[in-house]
Amino acid sequence: GRNTGRFFVILKPKSERQKMSKVMEGLRAKFKEIPGIQIYMSPVQNLQLGGRSSKSRYQYTLQSVGFEGVNEWAEKMLEKMRADPIFRDVTSDSQLKGLNVKIDIDREKAASAGVSIADIRTALYSSFGERQVSTIYTPVNTYRVILETAENDRQFETDLNKVYVRGRSTNTLIPLSSLATFTRTVGPTSVNHQGQIPAVTISFNLAPDVFLGDATKAIDKFAEQIKLPPSIITSYGGDAAVFKSNQSGQIILLLSALGVIYVLLGVLYESYIHPLTILAGLPSAAIGAILALRIFGFELTIVASIGILLLIGIVKKNAILMIDFALDAQRNRGLTPEKAIREACILRFRPIMMTTIAALMGALPIALGLGAGAELRQPLGISVAGGLIFSQFVTLIITPVIYLYLDKYAGNGPMQIPQSVLEGT
Repeated sequence: GRNTGRFFVILKPKSERQKMSKVMEGLRAKFKEIPGIQIYMSPVQNLQLGGRSSKSRYQYTLQSVGFEGVNEWAEKMLEKMRADPIFRDVTSDSQLKGLNVKIDIDREKAASAGVSIADIRTALYSSFGERQVSTIYTPVNTYRVILETAENDRQFETDLNKVYVRGRSTNTLIPLSSLATFTRTVGPTSVNHQGQIPAVTISFNLAPDVFLGDATKAIDKFAEQIKLPPSIITSYGGDAAVFKSNQSGQIILLLSALGVIYVLLGVLYESYIHPLTILAGLPSAAIGAILALRIFGFELTIVASIGILLLIGIVKKNAILMIDFALDAQRNRGLTPEKAIREACILRFRPIMMTTIAALMGALPIALGLGAGAELRQPLGISVAGGLIFSQFVTLIITPVIYLYLDKYAGNGPMQIPQSVLEGT
């Protein structure tokens, strides 16, 4: 529209500026000093996760069959969110204050002049509705013929005085202003729908160092405070929607991955117990990843969750190197569990450290946030690096202990038949 605009700002290299969130906060403070304008800022995302186009990054949608009702509750929610300091750039796509002109037709005058309601509707449509009256076909293109008044004659409500309709009783042109009165009103310029239901989408950004999980909890709390009725359907959009769905599906995904790993390890080692020894070190990786994210002020986003899933494959490698060697020593060389796991720890320490350091060095550039657009990838690197460092110290200690404890409840597995017995048979 004429009263809105959008522009993009290209920032300096990361080494020459502050974090993007700090830059946006500084711009907000400066724009507040300019009267009469409202500025909404949103970082350009390398990874788009759905959601409709809006002035801010996150979206929260309210839907209801009644358009007036959903706008009323959306205004209450807007007031709550704007009063909370954790939110920034709170706005909605509802445009309720557009200028409208209400036309009241004097039906008696129109009937006496021989003018029908359909004639008035056709005259207004031809003047302001961009009516297509014909199509011109050429060998190379097709052109639509649009009937409308000149642009200078359709800017203001006074231009309605220039509209004429033909009266059938007198066969003369009659000004529309003599048959109707014009009243200026305020009303919605558009009615947005989602799933064929009237909807209002509230978009918002977050203050620096505020997590999306805290924002969604605050919004749910506001909905309880204003006593949002069941007739209002609420949903999140874009990154917020992915975050909410990720919260409910992440546990199921992790449990499914652990179940598949347990089955594969059970088949490999022909044991129900020793796969648990390998999986016992995985919680330490998740704890290390979450602690690292908290220490460096990052949220457990979907990107960070991908890093935790990567840790499942990397961290269990430490236990596999030890357990595989110990089981082989027990079954083929007849060593006791204590001697087998001790020898495994001594001989497998170097490859465990080498593979862990190699994985850590690969994640370090991402964790340090090197390069442009690193804000998106940095949580992945921090979760992987933190989980590797923490689990490296923990698994080297707890894996032998758990192995010896669980070995009491497990058989030694299939024993290799001595060669002398085979030769005797």
